Amino acid sequence: MDPKEEVIQLTKTLNEANYRYYVLDDPDMPDFEYDRLLRRLEELEAAHPELAAPDSPTRRVGGMALSQFEKVEHTVPLESLQDVFSLEELAEFTERVAQAVPDPEYTVEPKVDGLSVALEYVDGVFVRGATRGDGRIGEDVTENLKTVRSIPMKLENAPRRLIVRGEVFMPKSVFEKLNEAREAAGEPLFANPRNAAAGSLRQLDPKIAARRQLDILIFNLQLCEGREFATHAETLDYLRSLKFKVIPYTLCTRQREIDAQITAVNENRGELSYDIDGAVVKLNDLSARQKLGSTAKFPRWAAAYKYPPEIKETVLREIVVQVGRTGVLTPKAVVNPVRLAGTTVTNATLHNQDFITEKDIRIGDTVRIRKAGEIIPEILEVVPEKRPAHAVPYLLPERCPVCGAPVERDADGAALRCTGAECPAQLSRNIAHFVSRDAMDIDGLGDAIVEQLIQQGHIQSPADLYYLTLDQLSSLWKKGDKAPKKLLDSIEASKKNDLSKLIYALGIRQVGAKAGKVLARAFGTLDALMEADEERLTQVPDVGAITAQSIVSWFRSEQSRHMIRRLREAGVNFRCELEITDRRFEGKTFVLTGALTKFTREEAQEKIESFGGKASGSVSKKTSYVVAGEAAGSKLRKANELGIPVLNEEEFLQMLQ
Repeated sequence: MDPKEEVIQLTKTLNEANYRYYVLDDPDMPDFEYDRLLRRLEELEAAHPELAAPDSPTRRVGGMALSQFEKVEHTVPLESLQDVFSLEELAEFTERVAQAVPDPEYTVEPKVDGLSVALEYVDGVFVRGATRGDGRIGEDVTENLKTVRSIPMKLENAPRRLIVRGEVFMPKSVFEKLNEAREAAGEPLFANPRNAAAGSLRQLDPKIAARRQLDILIFNLQLCEGREFATHAETLDYLRSLKFKVIPYTLCTRQREIDAQITAVNENRGELSYDIDGAVVKLNDLSARQKLGSTAKFPRWAAAYKYPPEIKETVLREIVVQVGRTGVLTPKAVVNPVRLAGTTVTNATLHNQDFITEKDIRIGDTVRIRKAGEIIPEILEVVPEKRPAHAVPYLLPERCPVCGAPVERDADGAALRCTGAECPAQLSRNIAHFVSRDAMDIDGLGDAIVEQLIQQGHIQSPADLYYLTLDQLSSLWKKGDKAPKKLLDSIEASKKNDLSKLIYALGIRQVGAKAGKVLARAFGTLDALMEADEERLTQVPDVGAITAQSIVSWFRSEQSRHMIRRLREAGVNFRCELEITDRRFEGKTFVLTGALTKFTREEAQEKIESFGGKASGSVSKKTSYVVAGEAAGSKLRKANELGIPVLNEEEFLQMLQ
């Protein structure tokens, strides 16, 4: 087939599959077949870039990162809605409308808790997407919105110009997986899907937005050149015919019908794939809307009924302590089943010891519970008059419930953390860190391989990587695959790494890659570092009291010492090879900013450190030089304000030579 014809056909086929999967929720193509066709399209577009269509599904993965978001003035303002908090207030709204509009008809729609955006199409092609902002001025997030697969990139039989408004959201299932991944990576959790969606849509790198799997529901027609409509419902049906994913609605004429539909939406909210915080009641007749107009803040023809947070009482039966992949102990309340916001709740988060102590939560207590952000169950308070006589204050364990290692409180927060270097709960994360590039740099050990090795019992500690056999690794690949031998060679080669990489790989809290180099040079061997006390450690530049305490505590642990013994027996290098012979930068602090063209930021830092200098991430009066590459920003401005010498890349290279 001619490449042009094949690209057109593949684009059409894949876009139709996307529509059925993401809009209709009715997939008709197996995942492997979709992936096969997408790979073929990518190959053709790589060979013939001029054939790539604006609506090509290959553009859904995100383009180049932006430096900032441009401002956008909305052609049609994106108004906000007046909130009402009771059925009585809602009745007052409909009565006011009825005084001006005889026999009014309304649509009742779920109010999606997300981020409002406007999508603009010219001749059927998606040309721009912008956030609501203040309703008049928003931000251009076109590249991020292209990654939302339910947004059509091209419309058939579309008007010359079309603007629609929708709510971008993160599906509940995606939100839960995202928080699980962030917890595993030791990153702060998102409070609710709305925050996650807003943060994702405002990422400067569209590839990050693409990974967040955002979705959208269109709820209003803002502008449609060349077409007239009589009702709001008619516009929604028209947008659905253009293959937009449109908000569901129900037509109502009587107050009791509106009230019943609002109640029904609330009762069924647990079945929805997205989070809602209310229901929107809109006058259906568009000409009547024009007659009613708007106040300075809100349209007079619509109101948002906000659901009150549902609070119920239940009994706390047990407190279960879970150990996350970062070692943090998280207490969870197990409660008698209670129905909240459309789902049955059997447990609730207790955050940490401070939260439990502050609210004086005890096993056996009757507690008042709600869903924080309408998604995460949490305990609001205890009902003290219903407390049983045997209830006692609750304290988290002093030893890890998984491995028995001592538990320590973070110096910079309320979290309690397991100190076990070989704790099974932290194993996959510890190994991922151990093999990372700045650590032991073992290529080929992806998450899936690590999980299989753990499940098969081949590794219980990062040190066990050095005892893997070719037969054990070969069982994870197809027969004849060369990957197992390459991985084994990579593991063997890592034994020769400098001590600085090993120190960082051990995963000692407060000890990063830079501190690993400093410690390696200061002590020369791992044995010397192991024997150092806090006083000796704090004499090392950039090692403070908290870091010193963390190092001493880590090496004191029996699990840590066991891992060190295993690494020694495997032949891993325990000596520092980073000798500095040229100290031309000794006592000098450099700050790198902007894009460098001759080497990466990491390579530049290594050059500075190899000459005895220090690379810092922030500009201060103690900074000796700022090296400014292309598109240097705030660090360059601060250097000029403080009178710090600024070097371009060529001047920096001359200093190195």
